Formats: sequence, C-alpha cells, structure tokens
Amino acid sequence: MKEHEIVREGYDKIAIKYLKNRHENLPEMKLLLQFIKRIPEEGKVLDVGCGAGVPFTQHLAEKFEVIGIDISKKQISLARQLVPNATFFQKDMKNLAFPDNSFDGILSYYAIFHVPRKDHLQIFYNFYRMLKKNGSVLLCLSTEADIGSYSDFFGEKMFWSSFDQKTNLKYLKQ
Repeated sequence: MKEHEIVREGYDKIAIKYLKNRHENLPEMKLLLQFIKRIPEEGKVLDVGCGAGVPFTQHLAEKFEVIGIDISKKQISLARQLVPNATFFQKDMKNLAFPDNSFDGILSYYAIFHVPRKDHLQIFYNFYRMLKKNGSVLLCLSTEADIGSYSDFFGEKMFWSSFDQKTNLKYLKQ
C-alpha cells in the first residue's frame, strides 16, 4: 500500500477516536486566534488536512469563507456534519488545483508530515501560488528529520515524513 493510502485508510479508521481528541483547549488554539486576526473581513481560507473540522475549521467558518480538504473520506463526512457553514472536499494535498491568488489564508495543521518529504517543497510552492498577496499561512511542521517511517497512531498504522526545522525554514523562504 502506498503512503497516501495508508494515511487515508488510517484516518478513516480512527475518525471518531481522533475527533474525541480535538477540543477547544488545545495549546495551538492561541496560534489559530493570532492567524484569524491576520485574515481580512470576509476573507477566504483554505484548511489543508482539515480532518473533521473541529476545532480549527469550525472557528474559521464563524468569520470567513472556508474550504477544507482532507484525504480521508470519513473525516470529510464528519466535517460536513459538524461544520455545515464550510465547504469540504476529499482531496490529496499534492493535487490541489485552486486558481492563483485564491486565498487570504492557508492553514495546514498536523497534515504535511503525512506526505513524503520529497513532495513538501512542491506543496509549499502550491500554497504560495494559491495565497493572495499579503496573505497569511499557519503551518504545523516537524522539527525532526524523518525520511519516512511508520508507527502506531490511535491503534492504526500511520506514515510520517519530514525535514528538520532548519530545512523547513530554508524551503519556506524560497
């Protein structure tokens, strides 16, 4: 099975367990609130790897037009139920075809490190292409290098791949 299939199948299987782990008191909510302040009124935001939409997409959709994408069919199904005021698509983040300058903000939390790191730079370029001038990005990236590994995640096999912090910063500046 390919990496994206393992990730999709894993998140389909753990959807309910993972949702129970997502809540308002996550430490990263402070970062989300700072991100929200940077988005203009009536802005448009893309949430890449949105999962079931709780709590990030949910908060964003209170103020903005939000499109959420996730590789997991089950996660997208839950997101449509839990955040009906956002639009959701089941997609692989490596294949996003939104027009240039489409979004005031792009959020990707707990997602990019599930894609082989050889594809990260292309994902970053694609985010840059889709982001409007003066747009904002909030990303969750690993600080540890991992060529590609598998581990147990909520009882299911999961794929991980990342660059170290220095390499991530170098790629983001390109």
